[in-house]
This record gives sequence, C-alpha cells and structure tokens, in this order.
Amino acid sequence: MIDQIKNDMNNALKSGDKVKANTLRLLISNLKNKSIELGSELDDKQVLQVIQKASKQHKESIKMYKEGGRDDLASQEELELAVIEHYLPSMMGEDKLNSLIDTVIQEVGAESMADFGKVMPEVMKRGAGQVDGSMAQTLLKSKLS
Repeated sequence: MIDQIKNDMNNALKSGDKVKANTLRLLISNLKNKSIELGSELDDKQVLQVIQKASKQHKESIKMYKEGGRDDLASQEELELAVIEHYLPSMMGEDKLNSLIDTVIQEVGAESMADFGKVMPEVMKRGAGQVDGSMAQTLLKSKLS
C-alpha cells in the first residue's frame, strides 16, 4: 500500500496536482514516522491505522474551521480528506452497523449503558477499518439507554 501511495504522489507531482501531492507527501511522512517509532516496517493494518488517524484529524479540523467561520480553510481540508479517504476501505453503512451492534449486544448480554464498555470495543474490533467510531457510539448509546 505504501508503494501505491508513493506512486500516486509521483504521478500527482508530474500532473501538477499540488493538493494531492502535498497531502500524500505528508501521509508518507506520517507513515515513515510511525515506522521509525515502531522500529520496523509497517504492515497493512498499521498503514491503515495511520491513514485512519490522518482522516480523523482532517475531519476534526474541518469541524473546527467551520465553527470558526473559516470556510476557506475547511474547503482545503475537505480536498485533502478526499485524497486520504481514497486509501481507506469503504465504511460500513448504518444498516449493517446496526446489525453488527445488535449481534454484539446479544452475544455479550448487554442491557444498559453500564455494558457500553463491553460492546463498543467488540464492535470496533469486528468492523476493523470499516466502522465510523462516532456513528457506532451514537447508535450504541441509543440502543442501550
């Protein structure tokens, strides 16, 4: 996956797509930093985690910029987010996520918000890379309250 990102960055540089090139350059830097931190090459799961973290940071920045009335900066972040999300697996839809949550609730015997800590980690584990944590949290809270 890292090779694909590097190739895409080189192609973006050649085609003059500055937003994509700069976004991928930063992503490659984040991947290298993580590799150095771990002291080994990253496997696909670790690469995915770095990409997900970058995606989450962009989403948070977009929200903050919009709240601050900086639509110009928010739109820049949205362009960068689109580049990053290209490398993420498609997210689980609400119906499928509801089904997963219901299954986990049944399996662990969750009945109230006190069981939230039993259900949420299992939902995230089973939906690895395909679950929007904030959506899962919202749906789970509505089911357990």
